[in-house]
This record gives sequence, C-alpha cells and structure tokens, in this order.
Amino acid sequence: MSDSSLRHRKGEITLTVRGPGGQPLADRVVTVAQERHAFAFGNIGFDFVDLVGGPGPEESTGVESFGGDSQLDLDRLGELWLDVFNTATLPFYWGRYEPRRGAPDTERLTATARWLAERGVTVKGHPLVWHTVQPSWLLGLELDEVEQLLRARVRGLAGGFAGLIDTWDAINEAVIMPVFANGDNAITPLARARGRIHLVRLAFEEARAANPAANLVLNDFDLSSAYECLIEGVLEAGVRVDAIGLQTHMHQGYRGEEYMLQMLDRFARYGLPLHLTETTLVSGHLMPPEIEDLNDYQIPHWPSTPEGEARQADEVERHYRSLLAHPAVQSVNYWGLTDRGAWLGAPAGLVRTDGSPKPAYEALKALVRDEWWLSPTDLRTDPDGTVTVTGFLGDYTVTAADRTACFTIDAPDTTATVDLS
Repeated sequence: MSDSSLRHRKGEITLTVRGPGGQPLADRVVTVAQERHAFAFGNIGFDFVDLVGGPGPEESTGVESFGGDSQLDLDRLGELWLDVFNTATLPFYWGRYEPRRGAPDTERLTATARWLAERGVTVKGHPLVWHTVQPSWLLGLELDEVEQLLRARVRGLAGGFAGLIDTWDAINEAVIMPVFANGDNAITPLARARGRIHLVRLAFEEARAANPAANLVLNDFDLSSAYECLIEGVLEAGVRVDAIGLQTHMHQGYRGEEYMLQMLDRFARYGLPLHLTETTLVSGHLMPPEIEDLNDYQIPHWPSTPEGEARQADEVERHYRSLLAHPAVQSVNYWGLTDRGAWLGAPAGLVRTDGSPKPAYEALKALVRDEWWLSPTDLRTDPDGTVTVTGFLGDYTVTAADRTACFTIDAPDTTATVDLS
C-alpha cells in the first residue's frame, strides 16, 4: 500500500523556533521527535487490573470473565503494552464490577485507570449498557426498578470517572439485545419491552448528562443491514452519537481488504468517526466456518503454531494498513495482548502464553513505532529561525541544546511558534 494512501494521517508544520528574549534561533540544529500518535492505537488493559489494583471482590469469582490471567509482572506487561499502544479499554461489565449490590469495584478500576493515564494512555470504559455478564441480583426485579438501577449505573460510571475515563462504549450489541436467548439476564426483557432505541437513548443521554465531555460509542458485532437500520433509527430519533463501533473478531480467518473497505464505506456514510473496537486474528487453526456464534466454539486447548503465527503477522499488517488508509477510521482496538486468559481461549494475542512476542507483535510495532513514527531527527533552522516538519498527526517535541518545547501536528498544513527560552 503506497504512502499516499496515508496522506490524510500526516501533516506539515512550519515552526518558528525562538530562544532567549524571543529572538529566532537562526541557522541552528534542532532535534524533533514524535511523542504520541493522534490516532488511537488501542488494546484492552484487562490484565493490568489485578496487577495494579490487587485481587477482585470475592463475589466476582463466579462471574464470566477473561483476561487478568497474565504470567507477566507489571513491569514486563507494561513494557510490551506501552511500546505499541496509546489507548486502553478497561472492563466495566456489571456482573463483575458490582457482583454484590451497592458494592462496586471502583477502587481497583480507578487505580488501574490512573496508572495508565500517568503513562500517557487514553483510557476507555467498556461497556455502560450490555445484556451479558450481568449481576444475578438483578434477576426477578420489576422492569421499572431495573431501568432505574441501569440509569443510576450509567450516571455513576460516566460521572464518577469523568476526567479520568471520558470515552465509553455507551451500549454494546443493541441489535441482538431484545432477542438474546443465551442465558437469563434483566436487560434483555427491558429492551424487549421498551425497544432498542429507548435503551440506546438511555445509555447516551444519561452518560452525557453526567459527563458532557464524554465521547460515546455505539458498539456492535452485527455488521449487517440490521445495524445500519438501528443507526438510522437512533440518529433520526435525535440521539447524539459520537462514534460508530465495529467489532471484527476474526477467529474464522481474515475477511480481507475488499470486505473491510466495503464495510467501512457502508458505515462511514453516516458521517461519524469509525472505531474498530474489538479486533482479533488468530495464530493457530481457524475456527470452523459453520460456527455462527463464536461463543459456541470453546475447546480445551487451542495452540498457537509457527504457521499460524506467520499468517497472523501478515494479516495484522494488512489489516492495520487498510484501516488507516480509510479516512473515517479514528481508532483500532486489538482485543488482547497475550494468549494467556484470552477471550474464548483463542490464540488471538500478539504475545504467547510464555510472554514472548509473536511475529504479529513485531509487525505491528514496526508500523506504529517505525514506519508511522518520527524518531529523533536533526533539522536546521533557516535564517528566520523556521523549520518545516512533516510527520503523522500527533504530539512532538523540539529540542535545542538543553531546552525542549512541545508542539502538535493536527492538520495537513499549519504554522506554530515554539519558545525555547
């Protein structure tokens, strides 16, 4: 894929570099370095919760979960994770976050979010409203009470974490929510009785009321016309959606660039940013194609193989290149760093169970931190103290002698003045 396909991801800025007394630093060597991508390269941060926050509530041990099973210590996990990613999704599944009514797992999630934020990571919460991984204490309650509790949960999370977590999957998998039949829960009956759009409005409006600065995502795995119909209905109903979330768990094989482009174009027509919220590609054998619900394929041992790892590396690179080439895509979130404790036991991680990076990890890191990155580069200012910098949209530093200033490339062609006095 040619570099021109990523033109919309890059910008050029003309800096005027000033020194003591505001005088331009003419004919001086300055060092420019990228510090952060504007694009959201994400991964889940589930494994960090136990390592940073300690063990979870005793009542949560019987609730469905994945992640949090890494054999890596915090330093090594952090090193691998932070070398590639800048956006972390943390788990707020109701059944695990509040397994006992009135006793949410706030302290551990707050500590984890702060640990990530202190390292320059943008933190996202997942999800505010979903029908799966629900607390058993909701069962048997009247619909009105369930809705009141759900509204309080949304307000409590969006408002309570405001400033620390400002991006949320506001509602997850609303297309199937009213007809979900794989286990009892209290949310499906509510959605069936009051409708999908009612639940979407509840999630978005309660969250936005609690945190007006929130960035709220409508997220789904159903990429059929049913999701398009839901989006159209939600927008026509006047619900403000900040981004459309698209899940692409590809346990049955990479769907290919042509499929992805057509799918992205279909959802880009709504004029909203697209977030690839849940992406996986396996490094072992592929799940049989006749499986309709990925949850129905869970086997005792699903190993990563050398052949599978080579395939995964190739597909990860192709997948990310094609996604960044599409101007509507704002975020890509890979669903798991390591194979240990991975969703459905699939070898979909970028790191093996023993903690060693797979070829897919190295391939993605080479894109994010090398090909799509401006390493420290020496440039010389002209007689007016100006220098032109071209790079991927994001945050940068410029250094002369022992003084450093920050600047941002946030548009294709901009100017700025930096002060090194």
